[in-house]
Amino acid sequence: MRQDNRHADRRHDDPPAKAPGIDVAQRHVVRVLVVAQILGGLGAGATLSLGALLAAETSGSSAWSGMAATMATLGAAAAAVPLASLAQRRGRRVSLATGSVLACCGALLAITAAYLSLFPLLLVALVLLGSGSATGLQARFAATDLATESTRGRSLSLVVWSTTIGAVLGPNLFEPGQVVAGFLGIPALSGGFVFTAAAQVAAALVYTVGLRPDPLLTALRRQAADRRADTPVPLKRRGFAVLAGNSGARFAVVTLMVSHAAMVSLMSMTPIHLHDHGAGLSVVGLTISLHVAGMYALSPVFGWIADRAGAARGILCGQILLLAALLVAWRGAESEVAVTVSLILLGLGWSASVVSASALLAGAVDVGERAPVQGTSDLLMNLAGATGGALAGPALVLMGYSGLGLAAAVLVAVLLAWTLARLPRSRSAAPAGV
Repeated sequence: MRQDNRHADRRHDDPPAKAPGIDVAQRHVVRVLVVAQILGGLGAGATLSLGALLAAETSGSSAWSGMAATMATLGAAAAAVPLASLAQRRGRRVSLATGSVLACCGALLAITAAYLSLFPLLLVALVLLGSGSATGLQARFAATDLATESTRGRSLSLVVWSTTIGAVLGPNLFEPGQVVAGFLGIPALSGGFVFTAAAQVAAALVYTVGLRPDPLLTALRRQAADRRADTPVPLKRRGFAVLAGNSGARFAVVTLMVSHAAMVSLMSMTPIHLHDHGAGLSVVGLTISLHVAGMYALSPVFGWIADRAGAARGILCGQILLLAALLVAWRGAESEVAVTVSLILLGLGWSASVVSASALLAGAVDVGERAPVQGTSDLLMNLAGATGGALAGPALVLMGYSGLGLAAAVLVAVLLAWTLARLPRSRSAAPAGV
């Protein structure tokens, strides 16, 4: 077979011959990603729970505690496109391992910032820790590189689901972290980041050793081999250029942005709202735990729906759940039970929307342009989340929790109408989604 020189730059890591069958390779890739996501989730959970406390301690004011989530989100947005570009050049294995190593450096820097009591240094550390979140987002797309159209949603959703374990365990590292901190002679609040650093190193090793052959490079080689000599190879374009000419991909990205912004805006203000209305810490903790469970625990169900009924119908399901959650928050803001129900529905709606929209995006573009589009998608999704979180505070002050829920509901309702308008078209749309 004549070698295609246009793909010579994808030769780096894996031998072209003797590649395993697609089903065998895909199952192996998903298993590796699940293990790595569990490890990476530990770091993300610790960042959210301990980062806010450490920010308040090093800055000397609780007013700065919200900077932990903000800087980590901005860090994830900043890392999305560079990591995607690295994946396009060197494969998922190198890109995902690099993101985990950067998150490990962020954890070590956070420990240093706590030891020196330097708040600006902690902000830099949190930005680097955001690379771990960007890596987790890219991992869900890595699960689709070798997946077939009929299994894309389930493969992606299994990787999303595996985040549940780390997300639940991570916030519970406070007390073990104190023990480790005492042993190492570092500030008590920084002890949990020792676990984060170790988990990210382990995740990087799992990616490096386990992702052989590399799923994205394998998919690119198979595409090149399947093309006939007279079939033009699409030019490599940046993510924004691809989105400009692909309506299916644009719809998927807007869905991710709106869903994430709506979820973050309401979720981030819920603890404050409950606390101000006299709810105890146990009620606040239970509400957020149930919300996190809704975000991840049923993602395989939504992946199955996306595969069997279509990604557009999966998105429709997610938007209905999100709208229901926001309307419950609007009408039941004064009830702890109603707020808890709202947060559960919010997590479920986010899960259905993100899983289905990610599956739609993965299938809407050529494999040669998949990585840059996905990097752009993660960038925009994180920026939307950061914007939603930043605007939620002033909105809570001006309109109250009920008004915040209603404002977010209007945004989701517009997306729901767009989804309904696209639904008839999606039944006959080509896989490329153009």
